[in-house]
Amino acid sequence: VELTPLSAINYLKAASNAYIINKVPRYDIHGKRLLETNDKYYFEDLGLRNMLAGPNRTGDIEKVIENAVYLHLKNLGYKISVGTLPNGEIDFVAEKGGTSVYIQVAYLIADDKTMEREFGNLMKIQDNYPKYVISMNPMSRPQNYEGIKHMTLRQFLMSDNL
Repeated sequence: VELTPLSAINYLKAASNAYIINKVPRYDIHGKRLLETNDKYYFEDLGLRNMLAGPNRTGDIEKVIENAVYLHLKNLGYKISVGTLPNGEIDFVAEKGGTSVYIQVAYLIADDKTMEREFGNLMKIQDNYPKYVISMNPMSRPQNYEGIKHMTLRQFLMSDNL
């Protein structure tokens, strides 16, 4: 069966209507507006996602962590979008009660290059809303870097609010 762009869109729409996946719009952080294209999708159930992805998921852990962060933000009542910058992406822009929160998700922050990518994108945002980096590893460096808070995934998933 050939998968055309239209049939892919129809499959995504059907899976979204069945509450299997959730469509998350992109948000232009500098222009302060939702974009009409290039949405991202997250699974409603990580067990179902893992079953569909199959047993050989090498290098897939970052997507699982990102999906878990999405689900927790959703359960906390945030309206979620994916942030876009001129030369980068912010994994999540979460809004609740008129306040936004910016979140980057990484599996491990093992070197300076990864740290610069995850924290650097957040440092490009010139407003005073809270900014977080969530990863699996506790950092040996300070938990607060240039005003950006680092949390382990465990800390984040156990939190009731940000």
